Amino acid sequence: MLILGIDPGYAIIGWGVIRYERGRFIPVDFGAITTPAGMPFNRRLEIIYDEMTALLSRHSPDAVAVEKLYFQTNAKTAIDVAQARGVTMLALQKCGAPVFEYTPLQVKSAVTGFGQAQKPQVMEMTKRLLRLKAVPKPDDTADALAIAICHAQYGGTALKQSLLRGEV
Repeated sequence: MLILGIDPGYAIIGWGVIRYERGRFIPVDFGAITTPAGMPFNRRLEIIYDEMTALLSRHSPDAVAVEKLYFQTNAKTAIDVAQARGVTMLALQKCGAPVFEYTPLQVKSAVTGFGQAQKPQVMEMTKRLLRLKAVPKPDDTADALAIAICHAQYGGTALKQSLLRGEV
């Protein structure tokens, strides 16, 4: 199963593609979509959509895992991230790949076995599970790979996918 993980944002959108086969995680490709701070926001959204569409076309994932948004403060940032996430979700919808959403707690639990794990622990386990020499940079890219691993753990089988979609 080819899984695309996405860490939503508007300045940096982390993404990571892994293959999950016979209980093993195999890194395929990873990186980040970036938009410059001084650019008009509508143009930033256009870049996110265009680059996400190209990414989906290049990899044709079997499933896409996206982190659910969570904000404690700063409503302006939350609104901007939500708009960028909406553009990302539109690109995903148009490509036709099934989309699954996970909370930060679910990602931490799936990757480390502990829902209250700290970010460095999640990054280190992501590196180990994917047998990488170093934690991918920027952090958003490592987060996206962790989100893809989370889907492999929670939704890697047809039965699990049916349960996640509420079909069983």
